Amino acid sequence: MKFEAATIKDIAKALGLSTSTVSRALRDSYEISEATKKKIKDYAAAINYRPNPVALSLKEKRTLSIGVVVSEIANTFFSQVINGIESIAYKNGYNVIITQSQESVAREQMILDYLTSRSIDGLIISVSGETDDFSYLKQLHEKSLPIVFFDRVIEDIDTHKVIIDNFQGVYKATTHFIENKYKRIAAIAGSAHLSITKDRLAGYKKALADHQIAVDESLIRFCDHGGLMVEEVATAVDALLALKQKPDALVLLADKITTETFSLLKKKNIRMPEDMAVIGFNNSKYTSLFSPALSVISQPAFEMGAQAASLLLNLIESKRAVTEFRLECLPPEIIIRESSQK
Repeated sequence: MKFEAATIKDIAKALGLSTSTVSRALRDSYEISEATKKKIKDYAAAINYRPNPVALSLKEKRTLSIGVVVSEIANTFFSQVINGIESIAYKNGYNVIITQSQESVAREQMILDYLTSRSIDGLIISVSGETDDFSYLKQLHEKSLPIVFFDRVIEDIDTHKVIIDNFQGVYKATTHFIENKYKRIAAIAGSAHLSITKDRLAGYKKALADHQIAVDESLIRFCDHGGLMVEEVATAVDALLALKQKPDALVLLADKITTETFSLLKKKNIRMPEDMAVIGFNNSKYTSLFSPALSVISQPAFEMGAQAASLLLNLIESKRAVTEFRLECLPPEIIIRESSQK
């Protein structure tokens, strides 16, 4: 049997009233007596009546819903961002539709088609690892869909963006290795064209340059799906271990790459930090329980989500066209543990 939600017609029929009387009572109209309003509202509550969002959206041109696109909900960083988004959205009466691209541009496109067909009021997105053609998102932006980017942003779309200081985070992590006398510091990154990859690699290279260490491109490896495909991470790790001069330290530039690399090194019986020191991006509270305890670059994910949601609601609810946009850049936290120091 198909579920059918209670309607105004159902209330009117049960109480022997007109639909217009019920409708005005539920809107708290002064035209309806307090006794009648109470009678109608009590019955509506008893049958769990809820206003039809489609009808409301047609009337008010708003759905009070926002779409969120992340690469993977199971990723601790993204789940914390989602918590931050929801903390602001629900407080302001908005529903949140959460989706995951799984680093697939085709899936991301399908998600965006679905969300826009649902007439969302706005979009918060961190683009997929495969996405290098941003024309569809540009079209949505040009059609006046409010969009806020976070983490993986698109530089040439003029809107609000929320990031962390990726450059400084990796600069400090790489400098930590250098100060602990590591000489051959390798990096495993996500997709090369992503904004976060470019910024993080820039921090890595600047730290080397500031300490008169030449950049060795053979020590830099990429995983186009950001660690979601274990085979990609294994290929990157194996390539580094196959070098004649192996790295003695690894800075890992994405959350999933960090955990997968740590697991692979353990399976290969590579001691950390004795054989290879490791520090990487990760927001899991359990990294301190790893053996050895894992050094991490931790992102203020909840705050990123909350700020992204606040900025989006400002766009949605602004009475005038917004022409000035903010780039919020939050500081990461470097947590040094056993895996990265001698």
